[in-house]
Amino acid sequence: CMESIFLPMFALMLLTFIVWVYMFIKRIPFIQASNFTPEQLAGNALAEMSPPEVSNPSDNLKNLFEIPVLFYALCLFLFVTQQVDTTYLVAAWLFVGFRILHSLIHCKINIVIARFGLYFVATAAFWVMFFRAALNLLTA
Repeated sequence: CMESIFLPMFALMLLTFIVWVYMFIKRIPFIQASNFTPEQLAGNALAEMSPPEVSNPSDNLKNLFEIPVLFYALCLFLFVTQQVDTTYLVAAWLFVGFRILHSLIHCKINIVIARFGLYFVATAAFWVMFFRAALNLLTA
């Protein structure tokens, strides 16, 4: 059914929430232990002073507001235009599944080449969805 496209959307929103909470779990103790003043945390200073275990979750959260924003818009487009089908759903779940794996790697062990591979597969799944929808729109 058409509403099935909302499941991967909400799964990605849940991932974003989990990364957001994890970022604060890592960031707040670091800030408290460092005794920084608010002025010292302005701009990019916190990111520059933070060790990877503190900065990686923040970087990942920022990353979840890049291609995923396009994913949300495309899913809504597919729903509104009643184009949701098995191919779109499989691609959407591939996108979300590989983004979950990407976030796990990025937040915990940050092996860049593994992260890149996961990001590439996830984003390729999104681009398949996008170009298929664009082609359907142009040929309608």
